[in-house]
Formats: sequence, structure tokens, C-alpha cells
Amino acid sequence: MKLITNRPEFYNDLCEEIRLFLPRAEIALDAETEGDDSVITAMLSADGEFTAFAEYVCGGAVFSHTHRAPYRGGSEIVEKRYAKRAIKTAVFRALRKAFPDKLIPWGSLTGIRPTRLLRELIETEGYPEAMRLMREEFDVEESKLSLADKICRVQAPILESAGPNEFGVYVGIPFCRTRCLYCSFASQLRTKKTDMAAYLAALHRDIELGSAMAKDKGLAARSFYMGGGTPTILTAGELDALLDKVCSCYDTAGKEFTVEAGRPDTITLEKLNVMKAHGVTRVSVNPQTMCDNTLRLVGRDHTSDDIIRCFGEVRSVGFDSVNMDLIAGLPGETETEMKASLAAAEALEPDCLTVHTLAIKRASRLHERMDEYALPSVETVETMVEMGRETAEKMGMLPYYMYRQKYMAGNLENVGYSKPDSICIYNIDMMEDALSIMAHGAGAMTKCVIDGGRRIERVPNPKDIATYIEKIESTNRAREELFGQK
Repeated sequence: MKLITNRPEFYNDLCEEIRLFLPRAEIALDAETEGDDSVITAMLSADGEFTAFAEYVCGGAVFSHTHRAPYRGGSEIVEKRYAKRAIKTAVFRALRKAFPDKLIPWGSLTGIRPTRLLRELIETEGYPEAMRLMREEFDVEESKLSLADKICRVQAPILESAGPNEFGVYVGIPFCRTRCLYCSFASQLRTKKTDMAAYLAALHRDIELGSAMAKDKGLAARSFYMGGGTPTILTAGELDALLDKVCSCYDTAGKEFTVEAGRPDTITLEKLNVMKAHGVTRVSVNPQTMCDNTLRLVGRDHTSDDIIRCFGEVRSVGFDSVNMDLIAGLPGETETEMKASLAAAEALEPDCLTVHTLAIKRASRLHERMDEYALPSVETVETMVEMGRETAEKMGMLPYYMYRQKYMAGNLENVGYSKPDSICIYNIDMMEDALSIMAHGAGAMTKCVIDGGRRIERVPNPKDIATYIEKIESTNRAREELFGQK
């Protein structure tokens, strides 16, 4: 596909808009084309208002739209934001005419945090105007707007409770037993040859440096989250030493301490007791599906019975806040499998349920071999997501955070549901970019929220394990410089 535009600085944004309708399109900017290749033209002019024109030509058919967006003035950053919105809207609506039956419930929105946009609009425009803009300017469907509105209301008291010097702490264990078919994370398999001692020594040093810097700047940890990969790939002894390091360096486990135990084939009673002894308050047990055929297909090395056993062990140790993850849209699944998974989850009575929509990332094995798998239709996935919402509501849960990813089935979303007294503070702070995050471990991302959220700067840890180990000191210097801007 050829893209012609007088605003090439918006190329990536326009590509994201186009891929809402044509997810596998290869898009060349102003390239020479031959034959009947499709062409998108996107032009923007500014004269008291932004006027954007978009045209989609394919196989002799022409679909176009002109969008006028009043602009009230402001900084250069604000002006660029309005300009980008106008040209993206024109492209979206031209393509909507070409594909009227395409399921695009979030309208022209391509960002991962619709709730943050809604919150910002409410703060600047007021509630009624914010809702109107989401409906009429961004073309968000009513059901999704209602979901975003509910989440914003649930999040409000938690966001308001954050202290000015508080931050979140993330500790990453980028290792797993097996690699799932859909996984695109920079995780490695732990084998007998894996030099875990070298990684853990570097991680301990990383935690020492980060916590010392936080104390020097008078910062206090509000929540902790250990994720991966699979943190419980560690032995009980390794986990004990790591949690000792976290708790001693940061003095306390904060208001909340989550360990994403994840896969039941890595969870033992000994490890659970280690976590409990160190003040871990939340544990995730993530089956993704309760159907054994699907588990084998996607490369999970456990069964649904293992999940049930593991969940019982978590409860027996005394954890009273347990999350479960399910994925809508896995290969070979239909509403029948999703119904069975949700029924099994409901029987276990978790305190939180996260319903993900399958995202087919380019770095995953699934993307490389898509033709080999029968994926459910977009309409089926939408039904699965709705079934998840209904089940969570039946269990007395509220939607409390949401995020979207590229290449998601149906341009849908991931939603975290929770009983009112089990809401994860870290998930809200991190997903909404509301609080700075100190991140430890290979591939982890430290971010600093500056000037009340108007600016967010990041320092990534190297994904490659050897490079991460080598650059511990220099990465920490970059982190110190970043937090010096707060």
C-alpha cells in the first residue's frame, strides 16, 4: 500500500490507523507503485482550524472524507496533538466508508490507554464535553465508553491517594520453563545450563543501587510487583534470597506486594511459604485457559487439574488476594471453551480476574506460523470478552484497569476486574502512567512521571542478559539523572 501525505512526521500514527482496518498491510511512504496497489492520501491544512482530507483508492473504488477540527490555540505540543487527531480522524472515517462492517469498537483510538485520554479530557473539558468528544470525535462505541468511564471512577480514589514522593517498584525475572506460542516477551528458557547465579547477582546489585538512590531523594515505595517471564521459575532458595534483598533494601513491602507466580508447573508449597514469610500480599495464578487441548497447543507445560491444585495450595498458605488471567481468542477456541474456562475460574473464586484479548505480536511464533492455526473470528472474540465481563460482574468484581496492545483481535482490550477490596494499586499506577516506576531486571523499564504527569521519561534496562549484567552501573547513572528531574 502507498501512503501519500504532507505530514510525514505522522507516518507511524497514520499506519496504526490504517492497520485498524488492514492489520497486515505493508505501508510505503510516497513509494513508487505498480498495477492496482491501493493508495491512501492524507493531507492537512491549518487556517484558523485544522482541515484534514483523506482518500482511499483500491481496485478502482474511491472513499474519501474531509474533517474540520476547530483549534483554540496553545503550545506547540498541544498544536501537534490537535493536528495529529484531525488527520487520523480523516483517515479513519475514509476507511470506515470502505469497510463499514469492520468491528472497530474503540473508533479511531490507537493508543494503549483510553482511560487516560478520557481522564485528561474530563479535567480539561468537563465531563459532558469529554464524553461527547469520545463519541463524536473519536467514534468510540457506547459500550466501550461506558467501560472506560466505569474504570475511571474506580481508579479515582486510588490515584488521589498517591503521595507526592511515592513510586512503584518492579522486579523482573525474564525466564520461563517453556515459551508460549503467542509470547513476544524478551524471556529466555531456564535450562540446566542457564547461569542464573550471574543474573541474580546483577539483579541484587541493581536493587541495591536503585533503592539507595530512592532513599537519597526522599522517595518511598508505595507498591511492589515481581513479574516476568515467570518469577516462580526460581528455586525456593533463590526466591528467598531475592525477597530478602527487596525487603531489606526498600525497608518494607509497601502497601502491596505482588508476585506473578503465573504457571502452576513452577509453583510449590515451599515457594508459596517463602513468599508469605516475606510479606507478599497478592499472587497471580495465570492459566490463560482451562482447556487441556489448548494448553498443549500453545506450549503450556501443565493441565487444568494442575491449576486447580495450585490454586488450592495458594489459598492454604493464606493468600487472600489471588488473581487469575484468561485469554480470549486462543487458537482453536470458541465460545464453548471460553465458557468452560470462565466456569472453572468462577468455581475457584479468585479475588481478581484479568481477561486478555489475544494479541498476535510480530516476535511471536504464532505470527510466524499463523496459517497453521485456526483462530476464532473477531465476532467470536468480542463475544468471549463480553462473557468475561459478565462472569466478573457475577463474581462481584469491578473493572479497575484496562490497556490495549497492537495487533489485538478486533482492536479490543485487556481488562482487569477485581473485588472492591482486592484492587491492585501497582496495576493502576503503572497502566495509567500516574506514578514513577523503579524497574529492576533485564528488559524492565524505569519511568519517571514529571511535572504532574505532563511529561514521562524512561530508562530501559537492556533486554540481553549479558548486556544487562555488564551495564548495571551505567544504567543506574542514567536512572539517577532521570529521577533528578522530578
